[in-house]
Amino acid sequence: MGRWASISGGLSIERRAGGPTSDNGARAGLKPTEEGDVDFDQELDTRGLSCPLPILKTKKSLNGLTSGQVLKVVATDPGAVKDFQAFARQTGHALLSSTEENREFVFYMRKK
Repeated sequence: MGRWASISGGLSIERRAGGPTSDNGARAGLKPTEEGDVDFDQELDTRGLSCPLPILKTKKSLNGLTSGQVLKVVATDPGAVKDFQAFARQTGHALLSSTEENREFVFYMRKK
């Protein structure tokens, strides 16, 4: 399983060990799990934060990843949906998935 680490602001991230693997030409490591989620390399919890903090924390976390790695972001700000779409368009990072469940928004972003 992953290793949890604390970062400033009381947020937590999870780093998963292991490198990407090939999946019949698809982006390595992006296989749906049994729950329908996407495999990810790091998780960022931005629950309780309002715009622009979820995007700023995401940008900082993506800077620590290598090209092709996936960041999972959990947010509670309803404005984050449009913010993450715009962020992906403007930066070139891929927004792989955007879902909402129980007032929580989950985004998977692949670093360009």
